[in-house]
Order: sequence, then C-alpha cells, then structure tokens
Amino acid sequence: MPKYEFTVNGKDVEVDVPAEMPLLWVLRDELRITGPKYGCGVGVCRACTCLQDDEAVQTCMVKAEDADGTEITTIEGLADDDELHPVQQAWLDRDVAQCGFCQPGQIMQAVALINETSEPTDADIDKIENVCRCGTYGRIRQAIKQAAENM
Repeated sequence: MPKYEFTVNGKDVEVDVPAEMPLLWVLRDELRITGPKYGCGVGVCRACTCLQDDEAVQTCMVKAEDADGTEITTIEGLADDDELHPVQQAWLDRDVAQCGFCQPGQIMQAVALINETSEPTDADIDKIENVCRCGTYGRIRQAIKQAAENM
C-alpha cells in the first residue's frame, strides 16, 4: 500500500492506507481522532467537516491520496492548550449543542467562514449547509456572530 504524509492538528503523520480510503476513516480508524463524525458518507450532512489547508472539506469525500502533503485541522486542533478557540467558546456561551453529534462539523465550518469573512452576514451564514438534527440553527447563527466579533 502507498504511504501518505500530511499534518494533522500541527503534527506530522504518515499512514499506510489505500489511495481511495476516505480521509474520515484515516482520521478515525488509523489516527484515532474521533471529532469528525460519520453521518451520511456522501458529503451532504457535513458532520465530518474539517479544514484542509484552512478550507472546509467533508472528509468522507476526500481520498487519502488527496490529503497527501496538506494540513488537516480537526475540532481537536482548535483549542490552544486550555484556551478554547473563539468559535468553541461562543458555542458554549450560546448553549448551541443539544445532542452534539453535528457540532464538530458545525464548528469547523464556522471557523472556515469566519476565516474567509471576518464579519459574516446572515446571508453568509445561510450558505452553510451543515445539517443539525436538533435544529439549533438560531443559536448557531448567534454563536458565529459572537465568535466573529471576538476574533
């Protein structure tokens, strides 16, 4: 099998996996990083969203070979030691999570949006397609706006 090297949450890793293996399974099964969740496997629910070179991607749709040489950030890589990332803190402040299943993907998508647009509008936030089964979209919107103010 081929070997692929990339950086995950600031650490260089090397994996020996099939080229077609989804990055989600590389992260979860090979590297034991469980923040990204499996929801649909076809990139629709976006529970597996992570950052690849600072862009939001659905890791169920990224092949291992396409991660080679890139930088991947998962929810586990956001906090700076004991200090939460502003988006994570906003999620707590706004009591966003109910079941919590989709939240890692939601948070990573929000980070990507704020990195791209420092003052996201309602229209910008409406473009986020991550699915929240509990329907906490109103609190997600509030948390994104709060985080943007604090970044």
